[in-house]
Formats: sequence, structure tokens, C-alpha cells
Amino acid sequence: MRHPTQTAASAPAPASPAPPARLRVGILLARRFTLAAMANFVDVLRLAADEGDRSRPILCAWRVVAPRPGPVEASCGLFVDAEEALGDPERFDYIAVVGGLIGERQWLAPEAEDWLRRAAGAGVPLIGLCTGPFILARAGLMQGYRCCVSWFHRNDFLEEFEAMQPVSDQIFVVDRDRLTCSGGASTAHLAAFLVDRHVGRAAARKSLSIMIVDEAMAAERPQPGLPSDLGASDPLVKRALLWMQQFPETPLTVGQLAGQLGVSRRKLERHFADDLGLTPAKAGQRMRLAQVRALLTRGERSVTEIAAETGFSDASHLIRVFRAAEGVTPEAWRRALPG
Repeated sequence: MRHPTQTAASAPAPASPAPPARLRVGILLARRFTLAAMANFVDVLRLAADEGDRSRPILCAWRVVAPRPGPVEASCGLFVDAEEALGDPERFDYIAVVGGLIGERQWLAPEAEDWLRRAAGAGVPLIGLCTGPFILARAGLMQGYRCCVSWFHRNDFLEEFEAMQPVSDQIFVVDRDRLTCSGGASTAHLAAFLVDRHVGRAAARKSLSIMIVDEAMAAERPQPGLPSDLGASDPLVKRALLWMQQFPETPLTVGQLAGQLGVSRRKLERHFADDLGLTPAKAGQRMRLAQVRALLTRGERSVTEIAAETGFSDASHLIRVFRAAEGVTPEAWRRALPG
């Protein structure tokens, strides 16, 4: 109510409407989604959206959507509220799908998958976080696109989508209007890529710095967590080892491996010699022997089956190489295991 002495001329001018956010992301959570993948992604947007860490959605905006608003359970047992119904997908610049646990059926309701197809038809870019690429592929939305999947879930992906060859030797992939990443901390780097693109490099750098992340990683950075004891530190060598790990039953030749990595054979061999003191072939053999030991420990497969799964021509070949490395046959090594 206007004060009696206040005139129309002295009334405060209405506030100017806030400018629209430069980056608007809708977030669709699968049932039993991975909380870390979502939290890392959203926190980069949050920290880039305002001054300091005040968290106002000014430069970036994000909303969790679902067929019906309400809580969605994460794989860790915590719940996150979906704030809005699906609505018009074109109100977002991107839609990010956060995947759930492998083996959980019906990760998304059918109407949510239909909504993703509508979004794709309208030209809204789609993002798959963690196992989100499984959901996009299941909805028929990754045909003709490169797709990033964690090395840990590569075989799971191939079992379901035999015709696709996922990328498992880098942290995320941007292929036109599909953006996919391997999960965990890599979702922060994908979010930083989007902030850099739409808000600016300084905002992306600030977000990661507040999150105690040294620097933004490029998409081509090798995925960490390679399960080997080789101790590689050279990024090219790490990527090569990841490729070797993905095809244990049909090992690539050094020339084929170099071709996959886009380098010459000589360069690849030089990097292996400098980083590990090994040839690529010898490093690959050590990795395959590590897989042999892991399979022997489980006690389920015969030596012949293990040889086929780990790229040895037959059981005799495996026994000969294993004896040279361990001093005993695979069966003797297995019998000596405790318990």
C-alpha cells in the first residue's frame, strides 16, 4: 500500500526481469540412479551460476523432472525430489539422463522414454551420465552416435547392444547432439565443458577450483581405474592399456593398436619403453596374465576356457607362458591358493 505522502512519480520503478540463464538443463533420474554422477554434474552448474558459491541459478539453471513430481531413490538409498512434470522438453538446452545400477530393469517409465524421443525429435541435445548411455541406447537414441561407457561396464553394454562399439578409453564423448560420459568424477568435467561452451572458461575453472579439482579434463583424457599393476603414467600408454583390456580374447597387434590410437607404431613403442620399460606386446601379455590369475582365483573355469577368454591360442600356450612367469602351471597355482 502506497504511503499517503508518496506520489506516483516517486514510486520505485519495477525491477527489470532477470536475463534468462545461458545454460538450462533438465535432469531425468533413473530408478536407483547413481548419486555421485548427478551431484558432481549439478555442483559444477551450481558454482558457475552465481558469484562465489551462493548457488542462485542465474547464469545456469537446472531442474529435476519426472513423469510425476516426487522422490526418486538413488542407489545409495537417499532420495532426490523431482520438482516438475516432464512438460515441454524445448524449455531446456540439454536433457541429462542419470543412469542406475546395472541389472535393474525398467530404469525409466515408458512415458519418460517417450519424452526423450520427443526431445530428440525437437533437436534438444541429450546427455547420458554414468549408465545413462544404456538408457539412451535402449530408447533407440544412440544409433549412429559414438557412445562413452565406463571400462567397468563395457562388457555389460556389449551384451545388450551387440552392434555398437562403445568408447571406453576416454572420460566423455561429444558427438553432435549426444554427450555421454563414464560416470563418477567425469560428470563434473562434462559439466565444465558445457559451462565453458555457454557461460565461459572462467566460470568453468571457478567451479572446478571450488570443488578442489585441479583443472578441467578434456574429453580424450583416459579413464582412470585401469585394473592392472603396470603403474603407467603416460596418457597415451594408459589409453593403449585400456584398449588392450577391452579385447582380451582377441588381442590387437601393435600396428592395430597404434591405428586405433591415431599414432605411429614407432611412437607407441617409444612411449611404452619410456613409461614402462616394456614393449606394448609384453605389457599386453602381463595384463592378460593378470586376468588369468583373477579367473583362476574364482575357480569356475577350466584352463582351456580361461585360455580362450584371455587371448591365448590354446591351453598349452597359456600353460607355457604362465609357467615362465609364475614358475608353476595354472592348475598348480590355483591349488596353492589359501582356503
